[in-house]
Amino acid sequence: MEAKAQFPKSLQDAIRYFCDPDVCVEFLASVRWPDGVQCPACEQKRATFLKSRRIWKCKECSRQFSVKLGTIFEESPIPLDKWLTAVWLVVNCKNGVSSYELAKDLNITQKSGWFMLHRIREALKNRSFEKLGGNGGAVESDESFIGANPQKMHKERRLKLQQARSMKRGTDVWPGKTAVIGMLDRQTRKIRTQVIPNVKRETLQNAILDNVAYGSTVYTDAAVAYDNLGKSFVHEVVNHAVEYVNGQVHTNGLENFWSLFKRNLRGTYVSVEPFHLERYLDEQVWRFNNRGGKKREDRVSDSDRFVMACSQITGKRLTFAELTGKAGQQQEAF
Repeated sequence: MEAKAQFPKSLQDAIRYFCDPDVCVEFLASVRWPDGVQCPACEQKRATFLKSRRIWKCKECSRQFSVKLGTIFEESPIPLDKWLTAVWLVVNCKNGVSSYELAKDLNITQKSGWFMLHRIREALKNRSFEKLGGNGGAVESDESFIGANPQKMHKERRLKLQQARSMKRGTDVWPGKTAVIGMLDRQTRKIRTQVIPNVKRETLQNAILDNVAYGSTVYTDAAVAYDNLGKSFVHEVVNHAVEYVNGQVHTNGLENFWSLFKRNLRGTYVSVEPFHLERYLDEQVWRFNNRGGKKREDRVSDSDRFVMACSQITGKRLTFAELTGKAGQQQEAF
């Protein structure tokens, strides 16, 4: 009997390794149920595997379930070998992968590729409630605006945008742009982002209060919206009109992330609607937080990132109606 192939370390190895559907099911089951297969309905561990159909039947409640049930793969007709290849590409391609590229590589439609990518981003979303900067750590905070470049627009569209901005002058709304805020923990090198409706003082400071531990050192720029942060944190400010670095006082870590993210959008995804922007942020944040370091003990391999992502697929369901903002709407009869 042939020995089982070594777990893949590259994309080519992954494609070969997961070409067998039984291997896909075995791998996902081991990641999802490390202590033994458990029925999603009654949570009992007495289940029989029906090999011909690649499903389990619970001996307690007699329900049948597959490894896809309750995951981002649920009710998807696309086979698991293509799903796992897509996950590998998303978590290990530094600049992401577009739906057109994924459709070409997996021999599926662009619409299916787009839906797959958003379901994978749903799995990568950070759901940790642990605050940044614990034990008096240092946290950088900075806001940014994401949107199209007016210099590259058609002159008529650029004129309309200029008129809209002139009408909103003096407010905290910037037509054609979406406001986002980011916070970077310098000690753990972990980042969090959030799409925000505006850059008012209340909005920015509430985001910091919700995500940063009380008493931490917070570094920001000199925007007036960050005034009074000193009541809850040790607040240090760098004035970008004068300098970008003053000793340890700077926001260059976040500026680096914004630069990477904007180049990612322009180079790979080209255009992103504000409605979906948060999911693209989740994808980039996950890769940034799991990129590893230069030291050998801090390095994270492609296979490590892949297994880490697959361990987050359970309990995260995203339907096409929810993705397109049509959840709850009555479907028209054909």
